[in-house]
Amino acid sequence: MQKKKTTKPCYYCANNLKDVDYKSTQVLRRFISSYMKIAPRRRSGLCALHQRKAARAIKQARIAGLMAFVPK
Repeated sequence: MQKKKTTKPCYYCANNLKDVDYKSTQVLRRFISSYMKIAPRRRSGLCALHQRKAARAIKQARIAGLMAFVPK
């Protein structure tokens, strides 16, 4: 017996947000795990386009010092 797959709506598409901003760290924290790893699409619920943009924004925020690379 197979489980029925339910997909979450993409956060950015559902809220009609056009850009993924690296400076909005509170929003980006939704898409990382407690170990500060970028969550996969099946967990984050983002569409493919926004998953790529979010991953790039998280990496940019880390380099800019807005987000940590590792948990405290």
